[in-house]
Amino acid sequence: MLTEKDNYLMTLRGETPEWIPRLLIPSPGHAPATAWVGPGFLNARKTPMGGFDIWGVEYVATKETGYMSLPKPGRFILDDICHWRDVIKAPDISHIDWETMAKKDLERVDRTQTSVTATIHVGYFQQLMNFMGFTEGLCAMLEEPDEVMALFEYMNQFYLQICSKVRDYYKPDVWAITDDTATATNPFISVEMYREMIKPFHASEAKFAQEAGIPIDMHDCGRCEDFIEDWRDFGVCAWNPAQTMNDLAGIKKKYGNSLVLEGCWDSSGPAGWPDTSEEVVRAEVRKCIDNFAPGGGFVFWASTYGAPDDEAIKAKARWITEEYDSYGRNFYRK
Repeated sequence: MLTEKDNYLMTLRGETPEWIPRLLIPSPGHAPATAWVGPGFLNARKTPMGGFDIWGVEYVATKETGYMSLPKPGRFILDDICHWRDVIKAPDISHIDWETMAKKDLERVDRTQTSVTATIHVGYFQQLMNFMGFTEGLCAMLEEPDEVMALFEYMNQFYLQICSKVRDYYKPDVWAITDDTATATNPFISVEMYREMIKPFHASEAKFAQEAGIPIDMHDCGRCEDFIEDWRDFGVCAWNPAQTMNDLAGIKKKYGNSLVLEGCWDSSGPAGWPDTSEEVVRAEVRKCIDNFAPGGGFVFWASTYGAPDDEAIKAKARWITEEYDSYGRNFYRK
């Protein structure tokens, strides 16, 4: 019998799966199609309520945001990009027992049923914003590009060591590149700035996957479609969360199954409104599937935003799952 893992990997290879995969969130009675796994030491100082990353940035989260964490307001650690060498220090990883850590990190995953997606960090652009805040970070990219590039190169040399260890010890099925470079309306930076200042570092990490024949999944929120051609240059075959402010219909028509759209869920649309009816939520699930599943190249990923113990949020999540199970898992069998 085909597993959730195999069905998902078929989709990433450009094949039409037996059923529509669902990203991360398993349905009752089914294993997750994939699990995001990274070296445990990277998040050793963080909890669901916040904590610190390996660079010393402090994060906070709230129940109302579903425990999504953000840098603590007013606590940015870098106020002048020219002084980054005094502030940003990569941790010593020479003592790490990678084999033992990988075994522990992978304990929660049944690899016969669930694929492993390797995740390492939030991205170069996003980490700079976490260091400085968006105002100072964006000004630094414009006014002191050489210093920003020097910082990215320093971070990159650290992360390349981790990439090598992750490939060898975790043996992932999928490789994630992450960077949130856009707002809901436009990218934060130009395509030219991305190509000059960020793309080389994304590409250097993607090379580990390309050499091993591992499919590459790009995570970038917002209206970031401007960068797709550049992602393709370093082997990206899937994109999440592929949000609806992008021309998803046009992108699907252009790339077909060679760029898998993971998501396509209108989280700010009717299904996300307060007091939305069950009928509307279920209709939105079918609409999403009908628009993007035909011919393959699609992975369902619908989210509800709010406190996890809120009964209205729990009801929406249940309706989404039930409709996906009854409609999405049978879509290709019609």
